[in-house]
Amino acid sequence: MTAAMRKYPNPMNPSVVGVDVLARHVDPSGKLHSHRLLSTEWGIPAIVKSLIGTCRTRTYVQEHSVVDPVKKTMELKSCNISFTNLVSVDERLVYKPHPQEPHKTILTQEAIISVKGVSLSSYLEGLMANTISSNAKKGREALEWVIKRLNAEIEELAASARGTMRNSMAAAAFVEK
Repeated sequence: MTAAMRKYPNPMNPSVVGVDVLARHVDPSGKLHSHRLLSTEWGIPAIVKSLIGTCRTRTYVQEHSVVDPVKKTMELKSCNISFTNLVSVDERLVYKPHPQEPHKTILTQEAIISVKGVSLSSYLEGLMANTISSNAKKGREALEWVIKRLNAEIEELAASARGTMRNSMAAAAFVEK
């Protein structure tokens, strides 16, 4: 769950250029609720820009997540808040422990894409579906990258703690003499 919350920014998906936490709270049952704003910068093809009538490439996505520490699950829902008159992308991801191998995580990801009021909408929906599919693979790679970084941080902290303990023990031994 920590890796998923620290997924952006990452080198696998440089289009996410900013993440802001808008709200975060723990409900009475102990679930962590977060509301974040993601700023993205997409290289939109010129043909798509002409179809939608804009040269703007900065878009925003709102993300709501719920982490249940008892069930060890995380549900994340996101939707675009830019260009909603032209396209809506609603995405849902659920992380949960594998039932037979609890040290593994199952990720279920789904997206609903709707293009409105634009000619060639089925073409654009297909293009966006391919992009989302490609980004899903990048997202899994990004999580692995974050997990490696977290493991390195943990190892660094553990090494630092061991060094501090050794120094404290050496100082204590010196004082006793």
